[in-house]
Parts: sequence; structure tokens; C-alpha cells
Amino acid sequence: CVLCGRTDDCPEKYGEKRTYMEYNLTVHYYCLLMSSGIWQRGEEDEGVDGFLITDIRKEVNRAAKLKCNICKKKGASIGCVAPKCKRSYHFPCGIQKECIFQFMEDFRSYCWEHKPVQKFPDKECRGTSQCTICLDLVEQLPVYTVLKSPCCKNAWFHRECLQYQALSAGIFFFRCTVCNNKDKFQKEMLRMGIYIPEKDASWELEENAYQDLLQCYQHCDIKRCLCKKGRDYNEPDSKWEIKRCQCCGSRGTHLACSSMKSGEQNWECMECRSIFAKSGNYSKQKKRSLATSEKTDGTTCLLEEPCPKSPRQSPGSQRNFLLQSPKIMCQNNLSPCSHLEPPASNRMTMTLSPLMSNESWSMRKKHLRKHRTEVSSILKELKLQVNTKTTRLNINAEDIWNSALKGFRQRNFCPTNTIEIKFTNCKTRSKTDTSAASKHRFFRLLMLHLQNSSLFEGSSAKNLSLDFQAVKDNLYFEAGKMIAVSLVHGGPSPGFFSKTLFNCLVYGPENVKPALEDVADADVAKTIKMIKYANSLSSLQSTVHNCYEFIAAAGCLRPITALCDKNMLVNDILIHHVIKRIISPLESFRQGLKTLGVLEKMQMHPDEFSSILCYKPERLSAETICDLFTIHSSSDVNKVEGADFWMSYLQDVESGESVVTLEDILLFVTGSFSIPPIGFDPEPTIKFLHIRYPIGNRLLNCLELPVTETYEQFKNKMEFTIRNTLRVEKE
Repeated sequence: CVLCGRTDDCPEKYGEKRTYMEYNLTVHYYCLLMSSGIWQRGEEDEGVDGFLITDIRKEVNRAAKLKCNICKKKGASIGCVAPKCKRSYHFPCGIQKECIFQFMEDFRSYCWEHKPVQKFPDKECRGTSQCTICLDLVEQLPVYTVLKSPCCKNAWFHRECLQYQALSAGIFFFRCTVCNNKDKFQKEMLRMGIYIPEKDASWELEENAYQDLLQCYQHCDIKRCLCKKGRDYNEPDSKWEIKRCQCCGSRGTHLACSSMKSGEQNWECMECRSIFAKSGNYSKQKKRSLATSEKTDGTTCLLEEPCPKSPRQSPGSQRNFLLQSPKIMCQNNLSPCSHLEPPASNRMTMTLSPLMSNESWSMRKKHLRKHRTEVSSILKELKLQVNTKTTRLNINAEDIWNSALKGFRQRNFCPTNTIEIKFTNCKTRSKTDTSAASKHRFFRLLMLHLQNSSLFEGSSAKNLSLDFQAVKDNLYFEAGKMIAVSLVHGGPSPGFFSKTLFNCLVYGPENVKPALEDVADADVAKTIKMIKYANSLSSLQSTVHNCYEFIAAAGCLRPITALCDKNMLVNDILIHHVIKRIISPLESFRQGLKTLGVLEKMQMHPDEFSSILCYKPERLSAETICDLFTIHSSSDVNKVEGADFWMSYLQDVESGESVVTLEDILLFVTGSFSIPPIGFDPEPTIKFLHIRYPIGNRLLNCLELPVTETYEQFKNKMEFTIRNTLRVEKE
């Protein structure tokens, strides 16, 4: 190393050792960072991570005149920053002498006499405890080799263990191993000389590290498996299809081995069933249906949300779909739903062949795109009510619901005013942050909170739940109001309404017939199934007797004189549990959705609004992004070549041959992860200019792209800028 003079190659201690043959230069990364007379004057791809070669030469010449106070040799490039202290030393010598190097801000260095120390009461400095990283004993002493967590009273670590942990976890995952605190812990560790690299965790970078999570459990665990082809044999859409436990997912059964019909989607293993049996209360356990798809109006189902750890894939990759019949009871005087005819007795669930799935998906995708284009025009019409008067909402992102509720209930809040969002818990404001970007983020966080709140129940397709405190506090009204405001003011749509909830809002609860899939409470669903699938009058009467208290509380008691009476009983229980039980929340929610005339438009255009309220936004594709942007260029720029580079880059991103995603590109330009139902205002544009790096102008939704000679230069500039911009914003 030209700075410390050592040949050691120890990245954990001295940073990466880099050799540049063209400059006849070798340097340790930490030696370069901590040298007192040099700073980064170039771009990150210039010299050595922004340190210009000429500057490094000058620093070597400067250090050659300074003697190390530890080894007494020349070349000491690091000096103590304490006032009046003139000690200089090499980086390895400083480590050996227990100096402190702070890898933050100005990259200060402190000698062994002036170094910062951790302060804690004398009563804590006794005995030993266990290092929670290596699990070996560590002495509770204020020494260089031992560090104490600033956020936990009894958390002590070896310095070496912490440094290895920081190098592995990176800045996004390095935190206290006891309480999981990140900000306070990282601040103290940086002060005490722990280097935290600005990179993703090592386990996130391993290829196919999460491949095992993509495997579904496919094994029949029934004591007597009837399948001649073995317990692992699985044939969809047949009696040998394997169903997993709807609660734990770690046990399975063939349909035939458990005497299940292909339409049945709920099954619990013995372990989970025993837990439910001990509770003995229908209202305590609210388990979700095994079905992971949302019901659609007589066509197919969309599975829009990806697995949390699935590899990046093309939006056109094959999905599975379910064919569901509609839920509305059509009457002679109800024309809007006259096309939804099949009765409950004809309702069926079947999986489609791969060919049929692709055809249905293509057709459904086409219809959804058409409806979403139409709903955009409808919402733009509603937005004409919004005036230029501004209402400012101070939002705490860590307490999104309460701060949003406070803002919506403040005296001067008016839905027709322009909304401005200020995040109060942000220490710094990003240079790329705009009012539109803040508003996109606010409504996205708010919709996510509502989806997971106690106001709704169910898995992917949700109905309203019954929360008496929420009814008392008028929260259902506020939730409906927030959704309406989000749609008109350019926020995302909820995308989690069940078809039953949507139809109740549009056609009225008296005209809707719920299905078993709408029951989120596993115990109630189990009771209904026992009644529905009773195969004799005696078994039906026995089941009704055992569930007498529940049926009586629901007001659904009726004489059981024939087996066919079970159909009316099941229907009564479903209507009570899914609709009548939540009439009060439903009416309050409807009143909230009337804000800005949204509910009225929903009733006038049900198909269009169903496409955004019952389905998640479509996965972005290269084609979608290309159609979204309008390309402009100056007269001296080759527009065709620039457009070719742009399209090639989008295709690389879509196919996973890039470190960024299509969502990252959209976020870089507009501040939004997805295209809002109303669209962007102003409409996104692209300009090709003679600039060094891309610029995302979120105020104008304009992407300014550099003119390059080759596609590789274009791609490298795009990835470097987008990745680093979003990383800085995340931090």
C-alpha cells in the first residue's frame, strides 16, 4: 500500500486492497478514506471511488514528510483531529494502538489519548455477560475491545464481532441484535469506530438464496394415504390434488384421502384443529381462507402480488386462475345485474388448463386495461372539483393512521382543496422530493394500513369487519372518505375489496348473496360447512344441536324437518354473518365513499370501478412504461437512436438483466411505485439531452436522458443514477 507501506491483504481490518497496474498503484481502501489530506473530487467511477490519482500522489508525497508516532517510520498520512494534538500514524499502526477511526461525515481520526469512550455507571462495570453475536463471554469493562449497546442495558459485544456483523449486514440490516434498534445503535457504533458499508446484506446478494421459499409443500400426511402413486403425487383438478392446511401450510392431504370435494378450499391439519377445539369460541379465532385469489365477476381471477422473495420475473409469466360464478341475486327490477344469472346451486370452482388460462388471462387483461382507461377519465372529471386552495397535512409516516385521521378531521380540511403533505418525522428532505411524490407516498402508506387494519377481514379479498369501537369512533366513515379522496387526488386505489363488498356498495346489501369464501372466521366457516355437507337428516340435526347457541345468537333458528332445509339455513347464516352483522359499518363506509361523488360514479360505472377496487394494479411491463412516456428531443439529437436505447433498456429491466426494476424507474421519475388510477398530472415525458447522467424531474414528471454513443454507456449511466438516487432517498 502506497500509504501505509504494508503488504497485508485483510479486508476486515484495512478494507479492500486494490491494485491499479496502469497507474502502478496499490492502496488499502481504509487507508485512503482516513488520510487527512485528501478528499473525493471526482465522480464515483473516476480514479479510486472518486479519489483522483493525482490527488493520491500528492497525499503520498505529503505523508512522506511525516513520521509515524507509533512505528517511527515515514509516510504517516493520518492525524489526530483533537485540538493541539500533532500525532500522526499509519492506519494499521493506529488499529494496533487502539485509535478510533470514524467512518462518517468528515472521517475523523482520534489517537489513543483523545479517542472517544463509552460512558456508563460504575455499577454496570462488573462481572461478565454473553456477546449476543458469538455467544462467548465478554467482560463488562470500558475497554477498546468491548462495546456496549446504547439502546439495551445488558447488551455487550466484542468489537471484532460487531465489525464482522456490520460488514455482513450492511447499512440496511445492521442493528442491535437484542432490541433491533437501528438508528441509535448505528450512530453509536459509527462514533466508536465501526465501519458500516453502504451495501445490501451479504445474504441478500447470494444467488438463489431464497429458492427454497418458492417451493410449496406437496405431501399427503394422512395416516392412510389412498393414492397408489405415492404421498408426493399431485394432480391438480382431480381427487389426487394436494391441499395444504389453511392455517400452518406445513401439512397436506389428497382430496380423496380426506373425502373432500374439488370445490372445497378449507382444510386444517390435526394439530391446528386441536388448537381451534380448545378455544371453543367462534369469535376468538379469525383464520383466513386457503384461497389466495380474488373472486371476479364471472370470468377469471388475478394474482397480482408477487411472493416477497421471488426472483424478478417478467410480468407476462404464467399465473394460475380460478373461475368463479357471480354473487348477486338478480331480481326483475334490478337491471344492472341482469347478466349475472347463475344461482348459488350452480356455483362451482374449477382450475383452468394452461391453454385456457393464457387465453382467459389475455382477455381479462384486455378488459381490465380498457376499464382502467375509462375510470381514469371518470376520476379526471371528478378532479375538476378540486381548487387551488391548499390544505396542508402534517403526517408521521410511523403513525400513518392517527396522523391521517387527525388531518382529515381538522377544521380547515376540505376534500375539494389541493392537498399538500409534509412528513414531520423526516430529518432531511430529499432534493428529488416534491409535493406530488410526498402525496403519492402518503396515500400508498394509508391504503396499505387500511388493508391490514381491523376495519377489514379476509385474506386477499376483504369484507368489512365488525369493530364496535370503530363504529363508535366513526372510523368506517373516515376510511371511506380517505379512499374517495385518494382516488380523486391521484393516490392509489385499495385493490383489496371483495366482490361481495363491492356489490353491497353498488347494488345495495339486500341484492347480494354472499358465499362461503366471504367468511373470514375459520370456526364459523367450519360450522357452515358441517351444515352444508351433512349427508343425512340425523347428522344435520345433530350438527344444528351442537351449534345451537351460535345459530340462535345469529337469529337463524328454523325447524329442520328435511335434509333440504340445510340450504336455507346455510343461506341465512351467510347473510347474517357477512352482511346483516356489518350493516352499520357498511352504511357508514358508504357515506364516506360519497365524498367528491365517488360512490355515485361507482354505481353508474360498476365494471370500471371494480377493476381498480377489487384488483391490485397491473404489474408494470416494458410496454406499459413505453406507452406511458411521450418522447421529445431537441433538433440536434438523434431521437430514433435514443428511443432504441430506451426500449432496449426497458426490455433488459423487464427480463431481469438489470439491478433496477421497472418500479424503480417509475419511482425515480414520478415518486410513485405504480400508475395511479387517475394517471399522472402532468403526463410523463422523456427528453434526450447532452447531459452526463439521467435526471428525474418529479415536478414535471419528466425523465431527462443523456445522449450516448453506445447502449452499454446508456445502460451504465441509467443504473448508476437510479440505484444511487433511490438508495440515498431510502437512507
